[in-house]
Amino acid sequence: MNKKRALKVSIIMGSQSDYKVMKLCEKTLKSLGVIFETKIVSAHRTPKRMYEYALNAEKNNIGIIIAGAGGSAHLPGMIAALTPVPVLGVPVESKKLKGLDSLLSIAQMPKGIPVGTLAIGKDGAINAALLAASIIGNNNSKIRNRLKSWRMSQTKSVKKNPK
Repeated sequence: MNKKRALKVSIIMGSQSDYKVMKLCEKTLKSLGVIFETKIVSAHRTPKRMYEYALNAEKNNIGIIIAGAGGSAHLPGMIAALTPVPVLGVPVESKKLKGLDSLLSIAQMPKGIPVGTLAIGKDGAINAALLAASIIGNNNSKIRNRLKSWRMSQTKSVKKNPK
């Protein structure tokens, strides 16, 4: 009997400078016990690497891709165009437009190539990891239960009174 391997989350980003935001995906997934990998895959500077990565994602047991990108933010959309694996886009803050350019580039995908778009920056990276864990949790009760515990812990951390 073949035992199915647990699907992993793949965290990709366009450049090393995006890692300061995307490392929060790693931290969150690690705390939930989700298997993940992290890679730099640039749509503009390493197009062959991006193409091969996307074409092989499903074969490499990747269940969800979290793609962080800044500026023109083509990475999430290009990956989504090349693979049936769901893609979550994290807009990374840019110097010129504070990430609004990244957000709009990721959110405004044409019909037929969906990319789930999260908030700009660190909050988006954490939420992308939580959303990925939630999706993986649909078929993995351990991850689902860890996510429930994480949420319960978050709820308990909120005080009832401001004093």
